[in-house]
Amino acid sequence: MLPTIALVGRPNVGKSTLFNRLTKTRNALVADYPGLTRDRHYGRARAGDRNYIVVDTGGFEPAGSGVYSAMAQQAQAAIAESDVVIFIVDARAGIAPQDSALADLLRRSGRPVVLAVNKAEGLEPERAVADFHELGLGAPLAISAAHGENVRGLIDEALARAPAATKDVTPSQGDIGRRIKVAIVGRPNVGKSTLANTLLGEERMVTFDEPGTTRDAIYVDFERDRRVSGEARRAASKSESRTTADTLPSRETLWSNEAVRHYTLIDTTGVRRRGKVLESVEKFSVIKTLQAIEDANVVILLLDARDGISEQDAHLAGHVLEAGRAVVVGINKWDGLPQERRDEVKRDLERKVSFLSFAQHHFISAKEGRGVEALLGSVDHAYAAAMAKLSTPRLTRTLQSAVERQQPPRAGLVRPKMRYAHQGGMNPPLVIVHGSALKHVPDTYRRYLERFFADAFQLRGTPLRIQFKTGVNPYADSAARR
Repeated sequence: MLPTIALVGRPNVGKSTLFNRLTKTRNALVADYPGLTRDRHYGRARAGDRNYIVVDTGGFEPAGSGVYSAMAQQAQAAIAESDVVIFIVDARAGIAPQDSALADLLRRSGRPVVLAVNKAEGLEPERAVADFHELGLGAPLAISAAHGENVRGLIDEALARAPAATKDVTPSQGDIGRRIKVAIVGRPNVGKSTLANTLLGEERMVTFDEPGTTRDAIYVDFERDRRVSGEARRAASKSESRTTADTLPSRETLWSNEAVRHYTLIDTTGVRRRGKVLESVEKFSVIKTLQAIEDANVVILLLDARDGISEQDAHLAGHVLEAGRAVVVGINKWDGLPQERRDEVKRDLERKVSFLSFAQHHFISAKEGRGVEALLGSVDHAYAAAMAKLSTPRLTRTLQSAVERQQPPRAGLVRPKMRYAHQGGMNPPLVIVHGSALKHVPDTYRRYLERFFADAFQLRGTPLRIQFKTGVNPYADSAARR
């Protein structure tokens, strides 16, 4: 276990700026905008020969209501799980009532506290910290998170008060590689954070009945004991009955002979139509969501059954498909809908997102937890399909069967000839077809081959890509000389 350092303070004092500097990343959104951070961000950092965990939190508003009350609860949770707290205040704004309230809370928590007076660049250190002695939390340290001034001294002071790590090592690449990265994406207010909290079994994300509650992409590692899930086991068995021995692994192989599966869950901000994205902060949030899609192994596309399937849903689904990610479609807020409305939603699914026909559909209630286990079971199998190893002999036989059923169309006097196929990559599976005159193969025939290979290998939950490679004619030069 590594020591955990929580960064707390009222809104807009520079917590996320300090988090990015300590972790040497840009994972936390930073803007001159109070209340930008709302959920807890975790990151690994290193100072000298010591590794530690740093936690960024939302601005603390003890008397706040609504979403600010939820942000305060997230900050309190970070304090409770920390070994040391860095309390950040603003040198230029002076002491605010929230600072005094948070200082009282920290004293009651019993955690070691280091008081950091941020935005002190250009000020005499003694003058910058003078007013903050009255908080009664020890000697304040003047720092500048934006410029890096005295940040190393601050961390050295915090680590000196933290317990030594029981095993101060970085995770192996094998441990990282075994985690399935699952991104939850969708329009604002469809229940992404609620679904994430249900999967995690705790109120890890701030949820509020207001579009745009989540402002950043939040990565959370978690484990799931699959033995206790009867619903997921039935869903897995049903899915496995459609596979063959040399395509997808068996359930025992898929789960690596371990009952516990390891995931990294990515909760993202809602994506609206481009014309409605006006604030620069929201633009950066959308970029974070698109980056999370690229980073994920499997994407859960969450739709709102009560609002219906919109064109924006189809646009976002198209982006996921272009990225080549395995997909599971979750239709949320299904509970309590009249049958007429359910039938209408199913018709809209077939009409507006028919290009995701390879994906499993689950009608769920994230708030009540209904259908969530089966959803996660489909995530497992979509990941297995995306990472499937396809043998060259069987790929070639499948190619021959596809050509026998329907030959590629002629291009003038030339008919493309396809000789053999092999796998060129995974996530998504890439099949490379070798032959001659393949540059004349139309897109319609490419899509025919994609469907044929996917059906032959029972690849549910992932797109499949076909790439053509034309061989070089060894007699081309001699023919040109004649």
